[in-house]
Amino acid sequence: MTIKRIGLIGVGLMGHGIGKNLIEKGYGLDVMAHRNRGPVDDLVSRGAVEHNSPLTVARAADMVILCVTGTPQVEQTVYGEYGLMGAVRDGFVIADCSTAEPASTVRIAADVEAKGGQFVDTPMTRTPKEAEAGTLGLITGGPADVLARIRPVLDCFATTIVHAGPVGAAHQMKLINNFLGICHAVVAAEAITVAARAGVDIAALRGIVMSGGAASAMFGRLIQVPLNDDDSQAQFAIGNARKDLHYYTNMTEQLPVASFMAETAHQITVMAHNMGYGERYLPRLIDVLMKVNGLKP
Repeated sequence: MTIKRIGLIGVGLMGHGIGKNLIEKGYGLDVMAHRNRGPVDDLVSRGAVEHNSPLTVARAADMVILCVTGTPQVEQTVYGEYGLMGAVRDGFVIADCSTAEPASTVRIAADVEAKGGQFVDTPMTRTPKEAEAGTLGLITGGPADVLARIRPVLDCFATTIVHAGPVGAAHQMKLINNFLGICHAVVAAEAITVAARAGVDIAALRGIVMSGGAASAMFGRLIQVPLNDDDSQAQFAIGNARKDLHYYTNMTEQLPVASFMAETAHQITVMAHNMGYGERYLPRLIDVLMKVNGLKP
């Protein structure tokens, strides 16, 4: 069955760019109402059709892309009243671009497959900027034939697509990727805090770090906070970092593998959340550690 209409649930920072690019590449788009009206209204103005439930989105579309916060939201969208499961049918595909718990992904995929459909995990890398440009990275998990069928859709908004393995493998890889990125941010925030306490020249610190083996993309992004009060280089909420590290440590416990660094980084994000920084972008971990150490952010 040819995919002509796409359903999109989760029209937020990342979802808007995905939807915009799907419309521009000629696909019909069905979206669900969102608390943030701006992105939805923009997509409707471009030709998308708005619905009030996942079920009506799924009935109108050949395939649905999920771009929601995490596992509770995915499960509610699939299993809840007026959820996607009520419209699953032969040939119907659900692609989950969210960052979710792999064990849940495997369970959902089995339930969807039992009704004739397919559920694949397609979590994203990169930022809202790349979502708007149609240059996201995607990690995919699922049967090769299903992924080949939906590849033209994914190509509309991603330029890097890596197949991780069976269903659930992409969400495993995404959690590992996010663990690395978030821990790099935590380490960078601590280093910058120490530099501030010691009176180190921050511009000079950037120059030496970014020219050697200690360089990282996250350090380059976070150092913009003390230099320019700019936290826009990593538009990822601390609350989401907390959630992703929680999923990661759940995964390591299930394997089981000891994960000392993840547990430490997770507790730092919990502390930041409790201090009121949950909705702030990841670079504001610097402010958190500054306050903890008696420094003025």
